[in-house]
Amino acid sequence: MFFFIRRFLRKSGIFFLIFFLPGCALPVRAGNEPENLYARAALLMDADSGRVLFEKNGEEQLPMASTTKIMTLLVTLENADLDGIVEVSAYAASMPDVQLSIREGERYRLLDLCYSLMLESHNDTAVAIAEHVGGSVEGFAAMMNQKARDLGCYDTYFITPNGLDAEDENGIHSTTAEDLARIMRCCMKNKTFLTITRESSWSFTDLEGVRSFTVNNKNAFLNMMDGALTGKTGFTNGAGYCYVGALERDGKRLIAVVLACGWPNNKNWKWSDTTKLMNYGLSEFQDVTVGEDSLTLTPLPVENGQDAEVCIDAGIAENHLLLSEEDCFSMDFFFNDSVTSELYKWLIVGSVIYTVNGEVLNLFPIVAEEDIPEITLRWRLEQVISRWLP
Repeated sequence: MFFFIRRFLRKSGIFFLIFFLPGCALPVRAGNEPENLYARAALLMDADSGRVLFEKNGEEQLPMASTTKIMTLLVTLENADLDGIVEVSAYAASMPDVQLSIREGERYRLLDLCYSLMLESHNDTAVAIAEHVGGSVEGFAAMMNQKARDLGCYDTYFITPNGLDAEDENGIHSTTAEDLARIMRCCMKNKTFLTITRESSWSFTDLEGVRSFTVNNKNAFLNMMDGALTGKTGFTNGAGYCYVGALERDGKRLIAVVLACGWPNNKNWKWSDTTKLMNYGLSEFQDVTVGEDSLTLTPLPVENGQDAEVCIDAGIAENHLLLSEEDCFSMDFFFNDSVTSELYKWLIVGSVIYTVNGEVLNLFPIVAEEDIPEITLRWRLEQVISRWLP
């Protein structure tokens, strides 16, 4: 999209100014990149800006096993009452391991099943949740796919809520490392998501109080690195070992993804790769504040307006970016040579584009700060009369 915006602006006679970060070097990749990763696909993302800091086959579509469940929980939190009552179907109870071993006809509080879903990755509770929230597994998968599109994840296709290997006429249950990071980025903004996925253990019963359960958090990465924030493991025969996790330390918020990171007996490869990715982000990138020193833009000429020019505002708030010493950041200011009236306050008259190493990162509008009415015959007469009458 930004490519076409830039192309249109240039062809439309809109001129622009480019301001570079002091000390900007030629755009090259940061040194000391992670090497010898086991994962077939891996990616590191700055959670604040959404910028990809490192990727290995980051756009390759692969099955993702139970990392699927971060979307299952996100869609549930956004569309259901956690105090709602879930009745278990025969289909949900029939799901293979890993299971909570819920039984047909039993009833549970939705919140309790969410802990079962995320802490121990139970496949039966995933289906019970999906049927409750979406009316059916197919209905819930449609909700998951719509949410993926809303987040810009166009190479992701959900069939199941639990991540078991699946295929239909539209493709296989799959995502990319980059798309999965985007989904996690959204999940990190949900406080309830963080609360559930960070809980060490959770105890509950069915509504009749007949059966009791305690589920324990199986995400070992939470105890591997200081600042580990959230995450989800996954494994199927088709996907191999997978992981998506987030870390917050020293003002940096990082998301790491590894897909197809070995098969038995290489269960710990995902932790090795994830640690490499996170350490790379912590050591090679610095938190840089941009936008607070943006220029005060000169007024823009207005054709046929009652005022000859209008004050404009780029509206750039402070933004935090993770940049390496080799990164080249720039702000591109685009605006028209002039605008025609009738001009209204907040009308967009240009844009500011952030780029890093020539890649578009973000866009902000330039807006008019005031109304500029059009020159009319009546207005001209009023001006003439006001000059001649006391």
